Amino acid sequence: MALRGVGKSFGRLKVLEGIDLDIYPGEVHVLLGENGAGKSTLIKTLSGIHSPDAGEILLDGAPVKLSGPGQAQRLGIGVIHQELALVPYLSVEENIVLGREPRSLVPCSIDRSAQRNIATRALALVGFQGDPKGKVADLTIAKQQLVEIAKALAHQSRVLIMDEPTASISERDATNLHDIIRDLKRRGTAIVFISHRMREVFDLADRVTVLRDGHKILTTVPSSTTPEALIKAMVGRTVGSFYQRKQRNEPGETILETRSLGSSNGIVDMNILVRSGEVVGLAGLVGSGRTEFARTVFGLDSKRGGEVLLHGRPFKPDPVRAVRSGIAFVPESRKEEGLALSKSVSDNLTLASLWRIFPSGIRSRTKARRIAQKLVDRLRVATRSLSQPVRTLSGGNQQKVVIGKWLPMEGNRRLIIIDEPTRGVDVGAKAEILELVEGLAAEGSGILMISSELPEIVGFCDRVYVLRSGTVRGELSGEELTEESIMKLAVHDGH
Repeated sequence: MALRGVGKSFGRLKVLEGIDLDIYPGEVHVLLGENGAGKSTLIKTLSGIHSPDAGEILLDGAPVKLSGPGQAQRLGIGVIHQELALVPYLSVEENIVLGREPRSLVPCSIDRSAQRNIATRALALVGFQGDPKGKVADLTIAKQQLVEIAKALAHQSRVLIMDEPTASISERDATNLHDIIRDLKRRGTAIVFISHRMREVFDLADRVTVLRDGHKILTTVPSSTTPEALIKAMVGRTVGSFYQRKQRNEPGETILETRSLGSSNGIVDMNILVRSGEVVGLAGLVGSGRTEFARTVFGLDSKRGGEVLLHGRPFKPDPVRAVRSGIAFVPESRKEEGLALSKSVSDNLTLASLWRIFPSGIRSRTKARRIAQKLVDRLRVATRSLSQPVRTLSGGNQQKVVIGKWLPMEGNRRLIIIDEPTRGVDVGAKAEILELVEGLAAEGSGILMISSELPEIVGFCDRVYVLRSGTVRGELSGEELTEESIMKLAVHDGH
């Protein structure tokens, strides 16, 4: 498969221009670029969602016009989007054949035996362990990823496009997925892989193409480049592979303390301390209890036993009480839990503080827009206007809005809980987001940060609590705070 001179515009905005790309069988071709570089539009063009305004798409050397995703799928082009496209309350096998169900001899009915055979063969290719008749809603994100891949393979995809497939899964699950990708590569599948993780790029890629502002900047092989060179090509400037703290603050008074905290979601005997000016990390494997702890402190899940102290006083977790007490919560899933996607940038930035901005209960559009504009300028949110729907922003800019909506809260003694602050954002936006978090700590806020990116945790946090099975297995700081020591605590049972 190849692209020659492909361009795509939306109105006056040129999103892709003059893109040449070769995709070979048995190769992993990684696409890199900042949010807004054109990667998503390129994927949608390859998969038939968008038609190019210029240039052509070649398949087996011949030009093809893709009339839609269905035709692309019939031609062997499969796409696994970052936001999984599975129907949660259908079974695994029903999802795999969805849209191409095998017909039985009885009119208007499905051949269930053939469906099961198709699904079983496809699931075996990805090493899926589970019940094909079980509902997708009951699977972990990692297993849902495997079902998505199996679905593409069941449709006999020759080209498999994967948009950040490891963004929402643990390091262990990501390693398993890498093994599956290498196996698909040996079988001759051409894989287009999008990732923001440099380590992943150098582990998997045969070739790497960098996009910036809708243009192809370079195509190279990993052995001929470095992470720093790729990052510079992506952003047009030098940025460290991982953001480095510019300053460390002397911790102030204790903001949050939990004593033997338990909850309805599996948290057991959690003892954690966050002080003013600190960035405290929560590390551990997916399912270790990191997000569950954050939700319990904020009051989204029920506390069962133990104490939560805020500024030294007993605090009964409740979302409304938490917000009014100066607790901010940036959730793991910005689209599902952090944003009102259909609302404007202005509405989202003022949503969490309406009670403070408009104490009389009467909303002033002018005042709301004035506050929102100050936040857009401070956060460097790339938006056409304050009225732009937040769903149309890039992932990095959406994440800035999720964080920014808490900034109108007054005072420098806030507790800011932030779950996966840089998930699914490019290196430039990552640096800006972490710089913002560092600034909030310097102002005196206490930061409780959850991240699956171990280099981020090690390089950015003052102290780290490592969780396993819903409780703290160790606290690390200083020279003890290394990726190796975190993983030992996260996976070792101590027997």
